[in-house]
Amino acid sequence: MSLAVVYSRAAVGIDAPEVRIEVHMSNGLPGLAIVGMPEMAVRESKDRVRSALINAGFEYPQRRITVNLAPADLPKEGGRYDLAIALGVLAASGQIPREALLDYECYGELSLSAELRPVTGILPAALACARAQRKMLVPALNANEAALPEQNEVYSAQHLLDVTAALHGHQALPLVQLNATQLKSHRPPTLDLMDVKGQFQARRALEIAAAGQHHLLLVGPPGTGKTLLSSRLGGILPPMTEQEALEVMALASISGRFDLDHWGQRPFRSPHHTASGVALVGGGSRPKPGEISLAHNGILFLDELPEYDRRVLEVLREPLESGEIHISRATQQVHYPAQFQLVAAMNPCPCGYFGDNLRQCRCNPKQVRSYQSRLSGPLLDRIDLQVAVTSLPPEQLASRQAGESSQQVQERVCRARERQIARCGKANAQLTGRELDQLVQLEDSASQLLQQAMQQLGLSPRSYHRILKVARTIADLANEEQVGISAVSEALGLRQLDRYIQQLG
Repeated sequence: MSLAVVYSRAAVGIDAPEVRIEVHMSNGLPGLAIVGMPEMAVRESKDRVRSALINAGFEYPQRRITVNLAPADLPKEGGRYDLAIALGVLAASGQIPREALLDYECYGELSLSAELRPVTGILPAALACARAQRKMLVPALNANEAALPEQNEVYSAQHLLDVTAALHGHQALPLVQLNATQLKSHRPPTLDLMDVKGQFQARRALEIAAAGQHHLLLVGPPGTGKTLLSSRLGGILPPMTEQEALEVMALASISGRFDLDHWGQRPFRSPHHTASGVALVGGGSRPKPGEISLAHNGILFLDELPEYDRRVLEVLREPLESGEIHISRATQQVHYPAQFQLVAAMNPCPCGYFGDNLRQCRCNPKQVRSYQSRLSGPLLDRIDLQVAVTSLPPEQLASRQAGESSQQVQERVCRARERQIARCGKANAQLTGRELDQLVQLEDSASQLLQQAMQQLGLSPRSYHRILKVARTIADLANEEQVGISAVSEALGLRQLDRYIQQLG
């Protein structure tokens, strides 16, 4: 029977659906036809496969060859199917045993000399392959990436001849294994919070944001340390779990940014304010992840927030609530995770010095209001902590007294996060309204204070819930079961932007 079957996987967003490559040979004019919604790079594989087989010393069948990539309604792209198609042709023509291929999933692009080249998106395929309990055949440069899931059985090769020799039983391919402990031990040192002088309220807000995974906005004149503070947040966040690390590396894999040196490090993405909406949330004719997905399980830092186009900022509203993004195009619909922590910084006015006690502002009230109004109310509602960062007095700036280190703060953050995970399995920022009613028990005095603040400040129901979440995190940092008036007072004091102009005027 001149029919062979080889298994591989496509790349559809963060998913890797199975692709069954069926190769059939029949009488007729010699040629190779690929069916099953192949895009240009896949259609061109017939020429790469032909040259690779001839240059590797195999006989290229002078028959009618049909390659079916099933399922037929799933778009296929890239050069990842070259190795599978080549092995299918060899198996269908009887040059390698068909049965030996059934236990493997095959990936890799072929050069004209039959060398195997790496492809993107191997890690999502490796995770799916492990669940299917199959072995993987991958190029040598993809081996470490494919071996990240501990339960996966990965074999690597540098040339097509290495694969065929192993399938014939003449030699064994190297089994790739990784030691996750060694990977974690090579993490470079992070920026330390000890470098920040003064700014005690901002440091406190940073600690609360890290403990509860809250979004944070820093408002203040230029040069007061907003960017310095934001860059230190990653050093006080709890270490990533193995599952979180795999999710981060999977997104890097499909984006062509995979680097084992970044294993276990939370992403820190800082797009320029000229970035488009597609750059932030992802997209394109074949949708790729944007900055919010590349910041998954990490930090998205937006400096000079009002300088972003308002329409660009508005696309963040849904991902900030749901933690994922759905992208729809005419030919494909994909979803990407986007559970990022937003940290933004902005000046209070166009010149930057409105309300500064050291320098005089050159803006009139109309310019200040116009600048502040670039940020919509619905977007600001979704930012839990809005903190003013003021200029330091000269004596504090010249002081050599060091503050707490990132390690000291991280220890408190980890203890507070452990309390949250033990209580509800998630960080406080992700609590739903029903979970808040069940888990946040306010003292009577704290409840009265919050109700008064709602009336006087005109807070929305969303703001009310976010203040409760922040208060719950403050209580967790203090190791308190009940949320008291001090926690609610501090949570209200850390939501300052809606009162910023009034306070400074």
